Amino acid sequence: MTAEAMNDAADIASDPLARLKNPDYMPPLSQAVPLGIQHVLAMFVSNVTPAIIVAGAAGFGFGSNSPDLPDLIYMIQVSMLFAGVATLFQTVGMGPIGARLPIVQGTSFAFLPVMIPLVAGQGAAAMGTLMAAIVVGGLFHFCLGAVIGKMRFALPPLVTGLIVLMIGLALVRVGVQYAAGGPQLIGTPDYGSFANWSVALVVIVTTLALKFFARGTWSIAAVLIGLAAGYFVALVSGMVSFGNVGGAGWIAIPVPFKWGFDLNAAAVTGMCFMAIVSAIETVGDVSGITKGGAGREATDREISGATYADGLGTAVAGVFGALPNTSFSQNVGLVAMTGVMSRHVVTLGALFLILCGLVPKVGAVISTVPITVLGGGVIVMFGMVCAAGVNMLSAVNWNRRNMVIFAVSLSVGLGLQLEPGALQHLPATAKVLLTSGLLPSAALAITLNLLLPKESDAPGAEI
Repeated sequence: MTAEAMNDAADIASDPLARLKNPDYMPPLSQAVPLGIQHVLAMFVSNVTPAIIVAGAAGFGFGSNSPDLPDLIYMIQVSMLFAGVATLFQTVGMGPIGARLPIVQGTSFAFLPVMIPLVAGQGAAAMGTLMAAIVVGGLFHFCLGAVIGKMRFALPPLVTGLIVLMIGLALVRVGVQYAAGGPQLIGTPDYGSFANWSVALVVIVTTLALKFFARGTWSIAAVLIGLAAGYFVALVSGMVSFGNVGGAGWIAIPVPFKWGFDLNAAAVTGMCFMAIVSAIETVGDVSGITKGGAGREATDREISGATYADGLGTAVAGVFGALPNTSFSQNVGLVAMTGVMSRHVVTLGALFLILCGLVPKVGAVISTVPITVLGGGVIVMFGMVCAAGVNMLSAVNWNRRNMVIFAVSLSVGLGLQLEPGALQHLPATAKVLLTSGLLPSAALAITLNLLLPKESDAPGAEI
C-alpha cells in the first residue's frame, strides 16, 4: 500500500463522514440491512411494473382462471431475480464490469414504447422475438462501455430531455387504461366505471399525501404504500382473488430461452437504439451518485464499468425471459438523501431481490394486485417520467434552432404514435419502429442537432 493510500485509509478510519462517503465501507448489519431493504422498497414497484405491462400487452390473462397466469407470475419472478443479479454486477463487479458503486439495477420503463408494439396481442408467440432482441441489445449495450464517453456530445439536454419526455408520453395512455380497468375491458360497461376509478384515485391521493407531507421511509416508499392502500380498498370491495397463490411453488429456477429465440430486424434495431438511450441515462445516474453521495465527479472507469454491467445484466436477463435492466434514478436520490455511499448496503438489497425472485409465491401474490390499483401507481410514475423530461429541457437555450428541432421531432414522433395507420403501406419492420413514436423523435432530434448550424439567439426568440 502506498503512503497516500495509507493516509486515505487513516482519514476514513478517523472520520465517520468519510466512512459514509467510501463505497467500500460496510456499516454494521443493524444499519446495513434496513438501508438495503429501503433501497428495495424505493424501486420495487417500478421494477415489476414493466413486466406486468408487457404481459398485459401480449394478452396474458390476469384472472385466477387464466391459462397464461403462470407466464405472468414467471415474468414477475424473473424481474426481481435478475434485477438483483444485475445489481450485483454493479456493486461487486468482475474485472472491468461494474462501477463498484451503490447503483441499483431494475427493469427499465424506457424500453416499453418499443416492446409493447412488438408483442401487442400476440401472446407467448411474440416473446421469443422480444427476448432475442433483448439479448442482442444487451450485448450491444455492453460494447458501448468502451466508447460511452465519446458519445455524450451527440446527446445534449435538448435531445435527452425530448427522449425522456417521449417515453413518458408514450406510456401515459397505458396508465389511464389500467386505472379504467385494463385494455381487456375496453368496449364493455365496466371500463371506466366508478368502482375502477375510485380504487385508482385512492392510490394517487395516498401517494401524493405521503410524498409531500411525510418524511423518511414513508416518503421514499410513497408509491408502494399508495398501492397498498388501493389494494386494501380493492380487497374490501371483493376485487382481489387469491386463487392462484395456493398453487404457486415455493422455489423455482428460471428457465433459459423459455420462449425460444427468434431474431427479428425491427425488434433488434429498436433494442439497440434504446440501449444508447439507456447507456446515457446510466452515465447521468453514476454522476448523480458520486456527486450526491461523495461530492465528486464520476471517474471514466466507473462510467464505463457501469455501462458494461448494464449491458451484461440486460443480456443475461433476456436469456432467462426477463426484460432489459438499467440503473434506477430513484435510488440515486436515496443515496444523496441518506449520505451512505456503501455499495455493500445495496448488495444486501440485491440479495433480498434474488431471494424474492426464486420464490414464485411472491410473484403470485403480486399478480393478485388488480390492474386498476396498478393503474393509479403508474399514472404517477409515468407522469413523473414526463416531468423529468421537462426538467431536463429547462436547461436548453430556447433559440430558433432548438425550437425548430424540438417542434419537428415532437410533432413527427407523437403524430406517428397517435395515428399509426398513416404508415400502413410501409414494410412491417419500418412500421413497428416508426409507430413507436420514440424512435423517430429521437432519431430526428439527434440528426438535426448534429446537422443544423448553431445559433446565438436570445432565449425565446421568435421563429
